[in-house]
Amino acid sequence: MRIRLRAWILAGAGLLAVGAGPAYGADGPSAEPAAGSVQYTVQDLGTLGGTRSQATAIDGDTVVGSSLTSGDAAEHAFVYDLRRHTMTDLGTLGGSSKATGVEGDYVVGESELSDGSAHGFTYDLRTRRLVDVGTLGGSSTDITGLDGDTVVGTSSLSGDVATHAFAYSLRTRTMTDLGSLAGPSGHSTAAAVSGAIVVGSSSLPNTPDGTTHGFAYNLRTRTMTDLGTLGGSSSTANDVSGSTVVGQSRTAGNSLTGYAYDLRTGIRTDLGWHLLTAELISGNTVVGGDGMLSSSFDLKTHTTATIGSGRGVTEVKQIAGNFIVGDNFAPNSFAFVSRVDNGDYTYLASLGGLNSAATQVNCHGVVAGSAALPPTDPVSFNGPFHAAVWVPHTVA
Repeated sequence: MRIRLRAWILAGAGLLAVGAGPAYGADGPSAEPAAGSVQYTVQDLGTLGGTRSQATAIDGDTVVGSSLTSGDAAEHAFVYDLRRHTMTDLGTLGGSSKATGVEGDYVVGESELSDGSAHGFTYDLRTRRLVDVGTLGGSSTDITGLDGDTVVGTSSLSGDVATHAFAYSLRTRTMTDLGSLAGPSGHSTAAAVSGAIVVGSSSLPNTPDGTTHGFAYNLRTRTMTDLGTLGGSSSTANDVSGSTVVGQSRTAGNSLTGYAYDLRTGIRTDLGWHLLTAELISGNTVVGGDGMLSSSFDLKTHTTATIGSGRGVTEVKQIAGNFIVGDNFAPNSFAFVSRVDNGDYTYLASLGGLNSAATQVNCHGVVAGSAALPPTDPVSFNGPFHAAVWVPHTVA
């Protein structure tokens, strides 16, 4: 299972609410499900003793995220076992911590050290050990992807004068500097990993600051490939599935658009302006947005479809197999889950408040995220947000 990690900021009580009640009436979260349809039941995962928590990732029966501790004294990473209904504090490297991804027996995340710098960590669910992945000589690391025994991210170099993409082996506990397209002094960032392929963005030699190209790095051959552009000056690589990379590119006319690049054939596909931001991919389906709406693109048929109702602002957080999850703002914020095969689109309820937010979905369609509790005063729409999962079942 490939995991693309995305940051999510914990919302305070009432932060997301901008209007009273569901925005869509019968089309919104309060709609009665039709017989034979899939309905989702929300479950509160609780906290580590504090008032708020958030779930950021799910794999199988394991959910990870972060929670305030007793007295709201600190934020700690947690792992929650859906079978045993238990939440475990993963500790820290000296300051606050948050878990951002999980696959199998491994959790990854980031933690502050006692000096205030941030390092990535791994946590083994079998040995219950929290391990600092270190840096490439600088002060900080940022973990962005996990697949199998490979963790990828971005680290500062000695003196924090530049950043390079890295790959970290869970087997050997070693970090590999992936370099940059501009050589050792250039900048690069890693966005995702699939098998032996790491993708990200890199500075170029003899180009203005801020000009980047997407790259693909093969961990087996230790080679970095410049993915080029759609005719313009710059591009990014944001995600990868198998041999297909997706990202954003400038065109010859200097407009922005999404693209897909096949590493086997070298064929580059223009995804259009509907998918010019936040491109993600699973199999033959790419998702992205235009700043307002999110859309899917079928790489086999080259057809584009709007995700959801087309109202408000839609942000996709993850695509995994047949499931797409994210948030819809119109004007309130509701988590949603959508299916690739039939376009079904379902709003996900809160825990008694108004708003909810989704982050990831597992292979069984269980969604992880956060949901608001009932308000604690008459002028608010939300109480504190708690980590939550939404479990699907078919309505009789």
